[in-house]
Amino acid sequence: MSARRYCLITPCRNEAAFGRRTLDSVLAQTLVPARWVIVDDGSTDDTPAMLAAYAEAHDVIQVIRRDDRGFRKLGGGVIDAFYDGYGAITPDEYDYVVKLDLDLELPAGYFEGVIDAMEADPRLGTLSGKPYFEPGSGTLVAERCGDENSVGMVKLYRTACFEQIGGFVRALNWDGIDGHRCRMLGWRAESRDDEPLRFVHLRPMGTSDKSWWTGRVRHGTGQHFMGTGPLFVTASAVARLAHPPVVVGTVGMLWGYLRGFLTRAPRYEDLEFRRFLRRYQRRSLVVGKRRATRELDARQASVWRPPGRD
Repeated sequence: MSARRYCLITPCRNEAAFGRRTLDSVLAQTLVPARWVIVDDGSTDDTPAMLAAYAEAHDVIQVIRRDDRGFRKLGGGVIDAFYDGYGAITPDEYDYVVKLDLDLELPAGYFEGVIDAMEADPRLGTLSGKPYFEPGSGTLVAERCGDENSVGMVKLYRTACFEQIGGFVRALNWDGIDGHRCRMLGWRAESRDDEPLRFVHLRPMGTSDKSWWTGRVRHGTGQHFMGTGPLFVTASAVARLAHPPVVVGTVGMLWGYLRGFLTRAPRYEDLEFRRFLRRYQRRSLVVGKRRATRELDARQASVWRPPGRD
């Protein structure tokens, strides 16, 4: 079996406006997927017809249709749809598995470039490039996201790593929890701002399906669920003051976190994970996140036990 076989799994809902750009950019890749399972999560627009036409024209595409629940369910709902697709494959047949959104435009060499980087570093469990969005001026603007995890809209995982960390949590901040679980087991998680790996996010991160405010409140709620400490979330929110949406994003994030705290909302149940996370966050506040991540990755090398290796 080739060591470069990868399978895409795409949960989507009502993506007729953007879906064709994603479909065309994936089908034009220099390293094409071995299989692409697209899970239509109850779309009510022209998405089903669009997907049916592409599936008929391209054998690599398989479409799974879920019933319409009446709304876009973010967080756990997205991952429920993802697992409908994951359950339709035999993971051992693929070296890499990718959770891919249907509102992206990827450069032609994207997946080849990411897999080349993964093959050069066996401890890299998950890797992505960086998202950019088009504000309407014809220029690209970088979305603000840390280097310490792959981004949620295009997460490429070694299948062995994905299975070992237990996959994605079916809750908000699933795309933050996974990277820290990687490090707990000695893997590395990363996103890189290399020009060949930059891609266009057609629906800017954090806008939600309703508004910037809803998206940023949701982010703060997710940080509370994950177990982030109050000092770290405050520092993170303040650092976003000058980034779109200016001020509103910061206020929304802090309100989402505070609301979770005041209502005693449930938190991620793995206490060991939450302690691991807070130690890393405290160190990040002292020396910066990049240095804290490098230090942690170096320490965790001793616990790395990938499946199939003694």
